[in-house]
Amino acid sequence: MERAVKGKNDKVFQVIIITILVILMLCAVLPFILLIASSLSDESALMQRGYGFWPKSFSLYAYEYLFITNTVTIFRSYGITFFITIVGTILSLLIGPMLAWPLSRRDYPRAKVITFVIFFTMLFNGGMVPSYIMWTNIFHIKNSLLALILPNLIFNGFYIILYKNNFASNIHPALIEAAKLDGAGEFYIYRKIVMPLSLPILATIGLMVGIGYWNDWVNGLYYITDTRLYSLQVFLNNMMSNMRALVSMSSGMDVGIGDLPAISIRMAIAVIGTLPILILYPFFQKAFIAGIALGGVKE
Repeated sequence: MERAVKGKNDKVFQVIIITILVILMLCAVLPFILLIASSLSDESALMQRGYGFWPKSFSLYAYEYLFITNTVTIFRSYGITFFITIVGTILSLLIGPMLAWPLSRRDYPRAKVITFVIFFTMLFNGGMVPSYIMWTNIFHIKNSLLALILPNLIFNGFYIILYKNNFASNIHPALIEAAKLDGAGEFYIYRKIVMPLSLPILATIGLMVGIGYWNDWVNGLYYITDTRLYSLQVFLNNMMSNMRALVSMSSGMDVGIGDLPAISIRMAIAVIGTLPILILYPFFQKAFIAGIALGGVKE
């Protein structure tokens, strides 16, 4: 009797959990459906009937406007964005753990001081003007791909703290001592023991860093004036600004505002910017799950 009641309670609990998860999934998916449907709708239909989860007066004019008039620029921006995302993520996964690993060691005498300096940069910074002067006048990265990689790569103490805490809690000192007794050096220990046991945190931070590089437009706005070096987000941001200018100017012209595909183009711009991430995310998720499975410490 008790077993039957317990089984019934488990089923009710599972139904509740599944219902909550379905609601959360719909909250995440429905905005994308609305976004895509609006980008495929005719501008006048959007103005008259509003948004919906199905295209109203199906039209590809927004995408035609973007790709036909800016085909070379868009594909070049895509290439630049893919390049800086891949290179920036790889460099971050190489440099970040190498800095965090010594800070997690109890036998490193300067760990507390360096950790405090890194944590201090998370709370305070010199501001945008000194940063701009440093990167442009000292490191001379303006109008180069380094301007899209280095600022995000160096000044991110949050990831260093995550690495440090993960190493301190998951890498047992006994493993390091045993490796040293077998004659292993520091770099060998780091490469053969620390990194394989840290696959979950590497996959997690790698995903966050990659999305951060993909969505970054601030560095391009500050340091890039050459249109040939525009990343996708910078190019799309400029398209949005130009569209706003056209819409504001249309009020003083004979062309009505409904004749300009302002709303559908904005939606199409958002789709173009997010679609590659939506396509590639399942592969990152597989790597993340595999990292969790392989990175567990067996006692």
